[in-house]
Amino acid sequence: MTNAPINNIGNLELFKGVWVLAEQADGQLESITYELLGEGRKLANELGTELSAVLLGSNIGNKAQALIERGADKVYLADVPELAYFADEPYAKVISKLIRDYSPTIVLCGATTVGRSLAARVAITVNTGLTADCTALAIDPETRNLLQTRPACGGNIIATIVTPGRRPQIATVRQKVMKEAAIDGSHQGAVVNVALTPDLLTSRTKRLRHVPGESATVNISEANILVAGGRGIQKSEHFDVIGDLAKVLKAGVAASRAAVDSNWISYAHQVGQTGKTVCPKLYIACGISGQIQHLAGMASAETIVAINRDPDAPIFNVATYGVVGDALEIVPRLTAEFKKILGR
Repeated sequence: MTNAPINNIGNLELFKGVWVLAEQADGQLESITYELLGEGRKLANELGTELSAVLLGSNIGNKAQALIERGADKVYLADVPELAYFADEPYAKVISKLIRDYSPTIVLCGATTVGRSLAARVAITVNTGLTADCTALAIDPETRNLLQTRPACGGNIIATIVTPGRRPQIATVRQKVMKEAAIDGSHQGAVVNVALTPDLLTSRTKRLRHVPGESATVNISEANILVAGGRGIQKSEHFDVIGDLAKVLKAGVAASRAAVDSNWISYAHQVGQTGKTVCPKLYIACGISGQIQHLAGMASAETIVAINRDPDAPIFNVATYGVVGDALEIVPRLTAEFKKILGR
């Protein structure tokens, strides 16, 4: 295998197909994979090309059908013991080789810890561009280039980025901003078993053990209801009012970056550009002004209730319902009312 970059300048018409890098942990597919397949299907249909998934792991072949049922026309499967756990070097080498061999025009990856590391290595290896943390994707009807939209300049603007002269176009996509592909048991697809040479599987790092990081009591990325606190909560002791309402509603507790930076609550609860992206049925923002960095992580919530003393706070521009007032006074009253209504 050669390590030279692929000739992806001036031969763009040779690149076809939309690829999704399927992410798995302990043999289970991550939900971001289904979100990428949903968006990838739209892009592939618009380009009139195939949608493929790339799946790496060990004893993972039984997951290929799940990818096909979510819309993949083809699954490139690399199933060997050396790929059981994610490691930057072998994963990047295998995917880079597949890109050289099959020349996809678009490669999508989750903006996760794994995806961010992997996409960057692959992009530099195959000599192409990478747009990270995308919140929207589209095809330019004239140029057929991928339009990659993401927050930029510290989240103060939204930028659309194009890779006009290189292929593939690689983008990482934030979780919970795309709709999961629906299951279609009738969808047919092919599995391509990838032959791997030993040099592709070598790594200069060794996995010793896995130590899970801190997680919130409720995984805020999966919660149907979130109660979030921001700078308007004023200090850590006051976060109890957020927790009390969340407990009554059986909701998760979330926070803005300002609250996390003030050490009022841990990073596991942070929503926004530098935190998690959430899409709950109900998001109650308490004392959160609604800067674009925070909105990037929660604006797609089904219903947004905003409580803020400033009537001109940006959060009201995206809120379904707004209450102008001090969250420290209003939230306890809401908690008391919900206790009566719900009998809790």
